[in-house]
Parts: sequence; C-alpha cells; structure tokens
Amino acid sequence: MAQLIKGETGDWEIVIGMEVHAQVIANSKLFSGASTEFGAEQNAQVSMVDAAMPGMLPVLNEKCVEQAVRTGLGLNAQINNTSVFARKNYFYADLPQGYQISQYDQPIVGEGKIEIDLPDGSTKEIGITRLHLEQDAGKSLHDQHPTKSFVDLNRSGCALMEIVSEPDIRGPEEAAAYLSKLRMILRYLGTCDGNMEEGSMRADVNVSVRKPGDALGTRAEVKNVNSVKAVQQAIEYEARRQIDIIEDGGTVDQETRLWDPNKLETRSMRSKEDAHDYRYFPDPDLLPLHVENKFIEEIKATLPELPDEKKHRFMSAYGLSAYDASVLIAEKYRADYFETVANGRDAKLAANWVINELLGILNKDGKTLKESPITAEQLGGLIALISDNTISGKIAKDVFAEMYASGKDAGAIVEEKGLKQVTDTGAIEAVVDAVIAANPDNVAAYQGGKDKLFGFFVGQVMKETQGKANPAIVNELLKKKLG
Repeated sequence: MAQLIKGETGDWEIVIGMEVHAQVIANSKLFSGASTEFGAEQNAQVSMVDAAMPGMLPVLNEKCVEQAVRTGLGLNAQINNTSVFARKNYFYADLPQGYQISQYDQPIVGEGKIEIDLPDGSTKEIGITRLHLEQDAGKSLHDQHPTKSFVDLNRSGCALMEIVSEPDIRGPEEAAAYLSKLRMILRYLGTCDGNMEEGSMRADVNVSVRKPGDALGTRAEVKNVNSVKAVQQAIEYEARRQIDIIEDGGTVDQETRLWDPNKLETRSMRSKEDAHDYRYFPDPDLLPLHVENKFIEEIKATLPELPDEKKHRFMSAYGLSAYDASVLIAEKYRADYFETVANGRDAKLAANWVINELLGILNKDGKTLKESPITAEQLGGLIALISDNTISGKIAKDVFAEMYASGKDAGAIVEEKGLKQVTDTGAIEAVVDAVIAANPDNVAAYQGGKDKLFGFFVGQVMKETQGKANPAIVNELLKKKLG
C-alpha cells in the first residue's frame, strides 16, 4: 500500500529507487593487493595502482568476483556469464586516475528481487535492476585544516558492489525495510559487513513525487546517506520539498543533493549528470570478464539459509508468529542463538525469553547478544527447568537475573538458593488450609460474590511458600476449598 502525502492540491505519491554501495568483504582491493582493513593510518594502504602511478595496470581480484556472484544469487538475480569493466570519467580530488573503473551496460549481475517486511506484518517484493562491481574513490577530509582539504586514499580501489533497485519503493517506511533487509542478506552471505557508520554501506536515494496514477516525476538523487534513519528523514524532507515546489507552480530540477544530518534537510550539490556525461567506454586494460556456469553452481552450493527462508521455517517448524520470527532472524548470530535455546524445548517459550527478557536487558545495558553473560545453552537450561515445573515462571525471572549477574547455570542457582518449585499437593494443601483459616472475613466476602479476592488468597499462599508453590496446584486447591 503506497504511503500518500497530503498537499494543498490533494494526495501525492512518493516514488523511490535506491542505489546502495556495499563494500565487498575481501582482504585486498578490486585491482590491487593493498589491504582493505578499516581504521588504518591515512594513506597507509595505497598501492601504486590505487595512486594511479603511470604505467600501473589493474589486475582483477577473483575473490571480489566470487562475492559479487554470491550476492547476486542471494538476491535471486540473473548472473551474467559475460560482463565488461568500463571507465567512468569524472574529476575529483580523491579520484587519482581521473576516472573510476566500474561496469556500465554489461554488469556482472542482472535483474533480481527481494521481499521486504513492513510494519503492519505484510510483505512486498522490490525489484533489483542490477548489481555491478566498481572501485571506490578515496576520501576528502575538510575538517583537518582551516583553509585546506586533505585526501586519504586508503579507501581508493576498494571493491564496491553497487546494487540498484527498481523504482518500486513507496515512502520512507518501505525504504527503511528495503535497506534493512538488503543489509541483512549481505551479512548472512558474508559479502559485506553492512557497517553504515564506518562507510562500508552507503545509500543514494532517488526521490520523485507524482499524483497517484500519473507518469513518474522528475527525480532528485540524495547522495551518500549512511543510516536507515537518515534515509527515512531524507525522503520525508525531499518529498515535501518537491511537493511544495510543484504546488507553487515551479518545476523540480534533476539534480544531486546532499543530506545534512544536523539541519535535517537536503541541499543542492550539482545538476544530475546523465550517463553520457561520464563518457563511459570499455577499460582497455581489462578484458571482458567471463564467469562459467560451473563457477556459479559451486558458489550456489555454499549459500547459507537466507533470512526469508529462515523466517518461514521458524514460523512453520516452531509455530512462531511472523513478528517473533522476523525479530529472531534479524541477525544470523541471533537466529543461531535462538535455535540452540529452543533445541528439544518449548520453542515459543524460548522465543519469548530470548526476545523479551534477554534482548530487553542487553538493550538496556547497551550490549550486543555476542556480549551476553548468558550462553544459549544456559538459557536453554533455564527454560527446561520452567517446562518440567522445577521452578515457576516468577522464580525463573529471579534466577535469570542471577544468571545475568554471575554467569552461573540456572540449575546451580536453583540448588544453591533452594528455589525448587513445591509440587507436593499435600504440602501445598496444608498451606492453603492455613491461609483460609487465617482469613475468615475474606473467605466470607469471597463466597458472598467478591470474586476478585481469589487473587488475594493466591498471593498469600505464594507468600507463605516464598513463591515456590506450583501456581496451577494452588489455583486448583483454592477453587475446590473456597467453592
């Protein structure tokens, strides 16, 4: 369902296509042997090829090709047996060659699709136009000197996959869902780490507006947006800006704009170039790339279970809701953790404890699941104690808190503190009788129609047994004796 924006002249529809630049996980760059490690001292990882020294020839990194094919397969896309590297000519201080080696009309990956999950629980298919390989530019630093800009070429030549979507996205929520799902798929595949804050995944967002059912409007491209939240904010601002221009009788310029995260606005950077402005031509130093079907099939055989497959399996095999399954598959490590907890145990109970209790307290403490003091096996042990009535759900929360603080196993804590649930009906019955005998007024009031007092009796029995009495047995005995 398209998200419409109200303007003075009625409803407007936002149309969005995205170009996501994902840095390939590889130890060396696309055309040189220089390291790709993040965080090195400026200009410490620059080969002669990256610095565009005369006579230096690019040599294609096979690992990067493999990662691109792997990603294409994960996006349900066509892998092209032949692709061509081209020179994309433009001039910028951090582009030493004066051109970028990219792919133009013959990319390595063709059309594909991914399914996105929307907040209302529905799903939608977004088309992928293409994925092509290209080298990254360097980085200009404008905050190191009052009058000069510095250039760091460590990033120059790193392999990027540019993943281009069809203009199928309608509104900020769908854009956020698309970017989140794409990042999730790349992380599952191990082809990009998706760390937007480190710049290893960046989004260019093409935004246009139109009256529902009209032809596509003129688009503006918002460059290098580096978080899911910023993508949403940029779309909201840019759509409103374009609607205001059109409703005031103006026309939207086809241009490239920058997102300002401090002012929460886009601003004009340059008029948007068309492809012919870049004077693309096949790179004479690189032969066409031929990928054999055998190579593709070998990679396909190593693909992991991807997020959507995992989500549907969690729903069918474990009986989880779409929401719970979506939360658990958001990261591969989280999905694996859950499966260890649920192994041979009550899966819905396991999901509840992982999502609400464990992720809740980790989030509060600013920790990731990998930093959890409770291992998956330990949490599974706690769930087993709840399931076999060794401890009650209420006591389990106290045991969990102790496990989180000490790293001890649930069984050890239950033994140490004598927290085993009392399931001996005779012992519980004696406490129930004592509570009833001690509260004749409340017994009379309950029997006179004050049903809410039942909770009082349950509370008194639990208090007397320090929370250890089996709640089901307590309820059953009280109903019988008070009835």
